[in-house]
Amino acid sequence: MEPVRLGLVGIGKIARDQHFPAIAGNDRLNLVATASRHGRLDGVDGYHDIAEMVSATALDAVSLCTPPDGRYEQALIAIEAGVHVMLEKPPAVTLSHVEALVAAARKAGVSLFATWHSREAAGVAPARAWLADKRIDAVRIDWKEDIRRWHPGQEWILGPGGFGVFDPGINALSIATEILPRELFVESASMDVPEGRASPLAASILMRCGSAEVRAEFDFLQTGPQTWSIEVDTDAGTLRLTQGGSVIQLPGEAEQTAPDEEYARLYDRFADLVAERAIDVDLRPLRLVADAFLIADRRVTEAFAF
Repeated sequence: MEPVRLGLVGIGKIARDQHFPAIAGNDRLNLVATASRHGRLDGVDGYHDIAEMVSATALDAVSLCTPPDGRYEQALIAIEAGVHVMLEKPPAVTLSHVEALVAAARKAGVSLFATWHSREAAGVAPARAWLADKRIDAVRIDWKEDIRRWHPGQEWILGPGGFGVFDPGINALSIATEILPRELFVESASMDVPEGRASPLAASILMRCGSAEVRAEFDFLQTGPQTWSIEVDTDAGTLRLTQGGSVIQLPGEAEQTAPDEEYARLYDRFADLVAERAIDVDLRPLRLVADAFLIADRRVTEAFAF
């Protein structure tokens, strides 16, 4: 079978750090074009935008690595051209946008993949399996990182539709919805939004998983060591996921870790979906963020500059 002719839209930090290496390491994919207003990849045809790329290049699929605002329009251009689509997280700025893309993909008979890369971390599948028959007593989520380190100068992330601290925080929610045996529901939330900005730099959420309390603390101003951890208290002890889910510790056992293969697994899954013309879209993490924004107590804090 010939490799999937792939176009990539958006050449930023995440594309260079994760997408390009994962694509290069997958012989089922062939990167034949990119679209970006600001960058090019040596040896690959580059275009200004997705419309120009799709019209000028014979493509089977595209991967969208742009900010979520505007991604609906980009994905729709590809779908209506009969091109399969892979979406970085979060898949779009609203639930309605994603639902409309699912309907469009079904009508066009193409694949749509809303990715959650943190679910591919090494400890997530073992955590899900271990928790499947446990009683969940409490869950603590701490996702705290430095916006200036991971998103230098990216003003869009604090604007409307930029998600703010929920851009990394949704990674934690994608893991939680994957590993916990019952659905999560938001009960209350608070957000710290800098003066003159639209999206929060910090947030707290209280959720429920059955009768268990699930507390999440998100912070975009964490300096020094970064924190990406989930602890689940159960009737059989406490499970711990750290380093974004790549390290798991089960009760009474030593920590287990494995190499980072998140994006390699995503692209292998995308190749499967393209072959099957199938759709893989799970809206639960985005729905929790939307619910938090709906009911949060929003506090205006001092102005923030990158």
